Amino acid sequence: MAKDVKPTRKNLMAIEDRIDLSERGHDTLEKKRDGLIMEFMDILDQAQDVRSGLDEDYQRAQQTINMARAMEGDVAVRGAAAALQEHPEITTESKNIMGVVVPQIESSKVKKSLDERGYGVLGTSARIDETADAYEELLESIILAAEVETAMKKMLTEIETTKRRVNALEFKLLPELHEAQDYIEQKLEEQEREEIFRMKKIKAKKEEEEKAEKEASEPEPVEGEVAVTS
Repeated sequence: MAKDVKPTRKNLMAIEDRIDLSERGHDTLEKKRDGLIMEFMDILDQAQDVRSGLDEDYQRAQQTINMARAMEGDVAVRGAAAALQEHPEITTESKNIMGVVVPQIESSKVKKSLDERGYGVLGTSARIDETADAYEELLESIILAAEVETAMKKMLTEIETTKRRVNALEFKLLPELHEAQDYIEQKLEEQEREEIFRMKKIKAKKEEEEKAEKEASEPEPVEGEVAVTS
C-alpha cells in the first residue's frame, strides 16, 4: 500500500487523519468487545442455570407422566391432555444489549388452574394434576431457555464480528497506514534534502557568475603606467 501512495504533504495529512480516526474506532470497538464479553458471561451463567432447571423439570415431567400412565392408564392421560381448550400464548418483543437486539419472549396462559384445564375435577386423579403441573412448569422452562439461548447465540455472533473488526484494524489497516505514513515522510525528507542541495548549487553557481562578471568589468592596468601616490 505504501508505494501506491503519492508522497505529498496533502496525502500525508489525509493518512494522519485516517490513522487518528482508525485508532479512535479501534478503542471504541475494544470497549464494545469487552462490554459484550461481560454481558455474554452473565447470560452464560443464566443459561447454565436455565439448562440445569430445564433438565430437572424434564425429568420430573417424565416421571409424573409415567406414573400417571401406570396408575390411570394411557387413555385417561391422553383424554386429559385432549380436554385442554385454551392453549398457551407466546409473544416476542426485543431488547437492546450493547447494541445487540435480542428477543424477549413473553408467555401467558401456561400455568392453569384445575378448572381451566378442561378435564374437570371429577373423573381424574391427583396424578394427572401433578403431571399437568409438571408439564406446565416444563413449558415455562423451555420458553425461558429459548430466550436465553437465542440471546447467547446473538451475543456470541456479535462478539466474533467485533473481534474480527478489532483485529482488522489492529493487524492490517493501522500497520498499513503507519507504513504509508513512514514512506511519505521518508520521501518528503529526501525531497527536502535534494531541494536544499539544489538550492546550494544554484547559489554557488550564481556567486561564481557574479564574481566572474565583477572581474570582467574591472579595467586592466596599462603597461608602463606608474601609480601616483600623494
